Amino acid sequence: MSVAAPNLGGMGWYTPAPVAPDLSEALVCAWSARAEGRQLLVPDGCVDVLWIAGVGVRVCGPETSAWSFTLPRGSESFGIRFRPGAAPHVLRTSAAHIRDTRVALEDILGSAVERTLIDRLEHAADTTARLTILQDTGRQWLTGQRAPDPLAARITSALAARSWSVEQLADASSMTSRQLHRRCNEAFGYGPSTLRSILRLQRFMALARAGRHGGLATLAAESGFSDQAHLSRECRRIASLTPTALLASEAPDWHGEASVLDAGVRSVQDRTVTTNGESAA
Repeated sequence: MSVAAPNLGGMGWYTPAPVAPDLSEALVCAWSARAEGRQLLVPDGCVDVLWIAGVGVRVCGPETSAWSFTLPRGSESFGIRFRPGAAPHVLRTSAAHIRDTRVALEDILGSAVERTLIDRLEHAADTTARLTILQDTGRQWLTGQRAPDPLAARITSALAARSWSVEQLADASSMTSRQLHRRCNEAFGYGPSTLRSILRLQRFMALARAGRHGGLATLAAESGFSDQAHLSRECRRIASLTPTALLASEAPDWHGEASVLDAGVRSVQDRTVTTNGESAA
């Protein structure tokens, strides 16, 4: 059975935008939205910092399952989306502390930081200006903090390309599986096996979006699932949708022309292990 192409006609209520080139390693995209009704969001390993007009600045932590929200008609919001593992060191908090939660920025960086950012956003002329302010803020956070844990980039790169086992990742990182789990929990909000599942589903959507429409079984195999049944189980567990419904939803177009897999594809790894001729980390 062939697979219908994902819905790429635009969401109407939500518009992703590319980020400045110097931010592309840390941010996957910026975005603006005028939401109404109920929306379903699918986990992508990312952390969003967003301003909701009249509400405040919120940090949306990494999700482990799909979640929905409802906002009053005409509600406006603007945000930046940090790549997996990129936000904790600039927010000075463990990703595990904000997993599956939405918290006020003032609860993480203090009320003065949030008030200053809100004042700038409220007085901005238009959407372009607001997205520029958010990116500038992200840039200031990134340059004002110590370098992120390099392990996060290595693990993301490895799992963006292929579904390596936890043992392979631990061996490549010269640590035990328990140590790897602890470091991943700090950087991503959960262990490597959960990140693997989330990025594998992102890989499935990216392949479909790129025009790989040979059928669900083929897409499942190319994405790293053991078979189509495995794909279906993971889709329902993570996205609460069937694979076909997921591809017909807005989720494949959530990051615009970018992808959470981009940085992993172009990164060069510091350490490697080889299995069947391929790099695990």
